Amino acid sequence: MQDFRLGEAAAVLGVGVDALRRWADDGQIATTRTTGGQRRIAGDELARFAVARAEDEQGDSASELSARNRFVGLVTRVTTDKVMAQVELQSGPNRIVSLISAEAVRDLGLEPGVLAVAAVKATNVIIERPDR
Repeated sequence: MQDFRLGEAAAVLGVGVDALRRWADDGQIATTRTTGGQRRIAGDELARFAVARAEDEQGDSASELSARNRFVGLVTRVTTDKVMAQVELQSGPNRIVSLISAEAVRDLGLEPGVLAVAAVKATNVIIERPDR
């Protein structure tokens, strides 16, 4: 099983290394130490923690939609024409791009710096392994 250095795990979670250290010190996420004293997190433990953390952040709002893949983030760019708009959202290390109506952008008040949630429901999702 793959394990992760604290910096790698923090990048996956979209948080700083200091936050991850605090959670480890509080017992919220299990770590092991290498012979050199560096902390490592097992892949399955990181996955468990990421799911629990996402559920805590989303609360019950995910149950109101059929889409369970929700990404809270900051709107970084909005490009509109008369009918359509492209909205870019930064959620941790993830950049999410959505094409929606210009009317929806106006109604939601979407502009750079606004906190928003991208709810994704797709029949085709491509998964890759960046380490291979």
